[in-house]
Amino acid sequence: MKRQQILLVTFGAIATVLLFLFGNTVPAKKVATVAENTPHTEKAVDIDDLLKHAKERLNMDQIQRVTALENSVVRGDVKNQQLKAYQQLAAFWGDTARLFEPYAHYTAEAAKLENSEKSLTFAAHLFLNNLKTESEPAMQTWLASNAKVLFEQALQLNPANDSSRIGLGACYIFGHISNNPMEGIGPIRAIAERDPDNMYAQLILGLGGVRSGQYDRAIERFTIVMANEPDNLEAAINLAESYDRKGDKANAIKWYTYIKDKIPNPEVKKELEQRIKTLK
Repeated sequence: MKRQQILLVTFGAIATVLLFLFGNTVPAKKVATVAENTPHTEKAVDIDDLLKHAKERLNMDQIQRVTALENSVVRGDVKNQQLKAYQQLAAFWGDTARLFEPYAHYTAEAAKLENSEKSLTFAAHLFLNNLKTESEPAMQTWLASNAKVLFEQALQLNPANDSSRIGLGACYIFGHISNNPMEGIGPIRAIAERDPDNMYAQLILGLGGVRSGQYDRAIERFTIVMANEPDNLEAAINLAESYDRKGDKANAIKWYTYIKDKIPNPEVKKELEQRIKTLK
């Protein structure tokens, strides 16, 4: 397990999306290289292709079940029937098949129809949380584009929701959906300046600093988060990684040790111990 995999496993301990335990049916992904900050747009993957490949992993009974759900919209109260079908499809892909992409897709489609702030932001954060650890540009674009639509719809319902505005900015930072991916920083920075105690804003600004290779700025933000949320493992691992990439071995060791003492996973502990040993 490499340092990037440690990041992924650590995020897995705290990210909402991984509460759904997709297990070994989802191939392990590498964390995106944080120094890759060349502005560009990337063509997103096609959802039909994702669904097609996902169905190839099902048995015949499961395929028949999915097909029946997909064809379950009939004349009458189409919207409610479609909403129910999307919810059932999301449950199937999440609970039975344990495949993230179709689960997230149908969760998002259901949220758009339901059009409640709670369902929209839940679905948006599914995509955003996975976006943070995705390395493939096309998948990053797909995840960010979906999250962006959901956050924007949620903000139509509640324009004052800072969390949604921060999430929307994060889509630009991580998602290759703009020729200037760092344009999402501005709105988030404005929120942090207005509300310095908004730790979500501080965290995303820190991740933006890492993304652009500005490790001193990233360290400043992550330090603020850790002072206020000492159990925030996402901030802690990024703080350790930022010190490591900066070449500050003493502080990298300090924070890798801190994380090692917080993480129950023995495999991660072993890899952290190895990294600490290498730095000494």
